Amino acid sequence: MAGVMIEHDASLLRLLQLASPSLPVGAYSYSEGLEYAVHTGQVKDAATLRVWLEDGLHDGSALLDAAVACRVYEARQRDDGAAVRQWNRWLTASRESEELRQQSHDMGRALLRLLRDLKPSLPDCESWQDEPCNFATAYALAATHWGIPCSDAITGYLQGWAANLVNAGVKLIPLGQTAGQQMLWDLQAAIHVAASTAIAATDDELGVGGWGMALASMAHETQYTRLFRS
Repeated sequence: MAGVMIEHDASLLRLLQLASPSLPVGAYSYSEGLEYAVHTGQVKDAATLRVWLEDGLHDGSALLDAAVACRVYEARQRDDGAAVRQWNRWLTASRESEELRQQSHDMGRALLRLLRDLKPSLPDCESWQDEPCNFATAYALAATHWGIPCSDAITGYLQGWAANLVNAGVKLIPLGQTAGQQMLWDLQAAIHVAASTAIAATDDELGVGGWGMALASMAHETQYTRLFRS
């Protein structure tokens, strides 16, 4: 029993590190169009921010990322490098805007660099140097390498996505820190549903419908003043 507990604690600690806002991948510098939505009044308080985030978890790129991360995780476990790269390219092709694609590639590159430098390092980081790697792909590679169960990794991924945008909303609307934490608490059910949906989705069910976020991320490029990169 003690051995089981120690093994579980190790994977939990690794998940907490991988999903931490302090992970140096630059997630804090992106709002994924939320800054433009606040600028135009589409998101103006806690209630409208919650709707924005729940829509993202239900139909947006976060859900698609999680579903593809599941497939990368499983392919990695089978040592199927071709499938890992196929899903990575598929995810790149699914990005609705250049801004969202660039964010994913920049964060993926940063995470791979971290996985290369940490010991024990991810063994084949160098093989990704000539190919853009999405953050969800790199995240799944890290979760497999660190022995984090897939379902836990996917839940952590979605919670990290929500936490990043809640923090952005706290700065932009603005909201108080307590309101931000209440928002994360209230999103637990939506995160759980999204994780379950991502894990159970078939290939034919994969898609993205977060057009509002995509259009906002495109318009954000020409916004007069900005705190975030996209």
